Amino acid sequence: MNGSSLLLENAVTELAKLPGIGKKTALRLALHLLKQDKQSVEQFSEAIVNMRRDIRFCSRCHHISDEAICGICTSPLRKKSVICVVESIRDVIAIESTQQYAGLYHVLGGVISPLDGIGPDQLHIETLVARVAEEKPEELIFALNPNVQGDTTVFYIQRKLKGLPVLFTTIARGIAFGGELEYADEMTLAKSISKRIPVEQGVDRIG
Repeated sequence: MNGSSLLLENAVTELAKLPGIGKKTALRLALHLLKQDKQSVEQFSEAIVNMRRDIRFCSRCHHISDEAICGICTSPLRKKSVICVVESIRDVIAIESTQQYAGLYHVLGGVISPLDGIGPDQLHIETLVARVAEEKPEELIFALNPNVQGDTTVFYIQRKLKGLPVLFTTIARGIAFGGELEYADEMTLAKSISKRIPVEQGVDRIG
């Protein structure tokens, strides 16, 4: 940029911090906002500020929520007997977009990855163990990314829940090993959920 406006440069710099947004795209977005009326831009800005300030995380499943417990957990239409264990909020959104799953969720907040310094204590595993003991679901679906870290996490959780009367299943390997759920097309993800298989068949034992 030629330095004609420091205000514009600052806006572009902040927009370029968003994932997948380079300087050119950030400039296009900033110029687009300049074309809008002030009220529209203020509503846009207010929505972002309110989201960051007021959004909460469900105390039960750790999904995003406007209340202490999210709408999925409190919905009378959801099957309480099934909990789908996912790595991130983005995975919940991806699975929900398929409209093929009507159970509950549990967001771990990551997967076990010693090389990245992520251990079980940094994830929402203990709250999952407590949920299973308290809510007594019939099935846990492990919808983690099909890679070594995901499989390690499944195996660890399975050991933590050993002895509890719950069926462990994992999504079918329509999702390629090493792939990520959020990038899978809806049809493939829907089939992976509906064609889920017992964990013992879907996850190689580790250790």
